[in-house]
Amino acid sequence: MGETKTALQSALEKTEVKSFKAADEVREFPLGRLELVKVGGATIGRAVFEPGWRWSTSLQPVVKTKSCEAPHFQYHVSGILRIKMDDGAEFDCKPGDISLLPSGHDAWVIGSEPAVVVDFQGMIDYATAQPTHSH
Repeated sequence: MGETKTALQSALEKTEVKSFKAADEVREFPLGRLELVKVGGATIGRAVFEPGWRWSTSLQPVVKTKSCEAPHFQYHVSGILRIKMDDGAEFDCKPGDISLLPSGHDAWVIGSEPAVVVDFQGMIDYATAQPTHSH
């Protein structure tokens, strides 16, 4: 009896080692940048947000949405990122934290250290103009 392999099983049978130092794509934006690598069929992003960066002033003019609509599943490497959800909830993400953020938030750097996050979801279209949808 033959078994059908899932895409994940097939991906896990192939060794891949990638580095953000040799990213497949780099997107620059005011006070920050995003480095993307494709590995195992997934796109992983490392974002560096400089002091003074805020989504609503840096990226909102580019993507033209009310708030950040990209969901994030991310590991916070360094710096402090304050998140404010559209429902008003506000909290800080610090080094070592793992955050799962649904669509609908603003974020900004707290303090004088850049905030660095590695995002396992939501970065494919990050920092790109989104097509406008008519409702």
